[in-house]
Amino acid sequence: MNKECPQEFIDLAHRMSDAAGEVIRKYFRQKIDIIGKDDNSPVTIADRDAEAAMRALIEAEFPSHGVIGEEHGSVRTDAEYVWVLDPIDGTLSFISGSPTFGSLIALARNGVPIMGIIDQPISGERWFGANGSATMNGAAISTRACPDLSNATLFAYGAELMEGEHGPRFRKLYDAVKRKRFGYDCYAYGLLALGYVDAVADCDMKPYDYAALVPIIENAGGKITDWEGNPLSLNNPGFVLAVGDPALHRQAVEILA
Repeated sequence: MNKECPQEFIDLAHRMSDAAGEVIRKYFRQKIDIIGKDDNSPVTIADRDAEAAMRALIEAEFPSHGVIGEEHGSVRTDAEYVWVLDPIDGTLSFISGSPTFGSLIALARNGVPIMGIIDQPISGERWFGANGSATMNGAAISTRACPDLSNATLFAYGAELMEGEHGPRFRKLYDAVKRKRFGYDCYAYGLLALGYVDAVADCDMKPYDYAALVPIIENAGGKITDWEGNPLSLNNPGFVLAVGDPALHRQAVEILA
């Protein structure tokens, strides 16, 4: 399948990032209401308004495209092109005043992510991946070489990964690496694409959590799959493994699978 992303879609994605950032900056480190969702995760007016701003641009320019959004649901998911949006990946970081969250925008063609953006609207950092190129604020980026887990730096969402039926598998990976750090949400994947982190492992991820990460990491020279090594589409079960050096992938999968 052709993974080429047309320029008109790329231009729209950047305008969407700009629009979401305008909303988010207005509410950052302000006293705003925190709403609990059914899964007990937090959401704010910033999440909802930022996604609404992005969706309005899609509807105005490409009304036949599908949309999957964390806050406002899904429409036309059987379309050839589907946008996948997480207005604030890391809402807990956002409401805690920590600028390690990000807005995620992905475009999938027939279920395969072909373009992705991580935008950090407070620091002014924007990662982009598509068409064989990965950049941060327009400058080319790449992952770093680290062929052995024993020398690797691992980031993950949180200590919750130690719990549940997958806990023993994650603990083996955690024990196999040299350095580890919890937190950072999508920002961890951005650091991997920049060459500062070697592996990121997460679970219970939804398409809007991981779709944008795929084109960025792959175009930066890394590899991102589920824990069994399968490519990520919009229908994966939520286990995500990203590595900067593809040589790490087999080692990590042997531990996690």
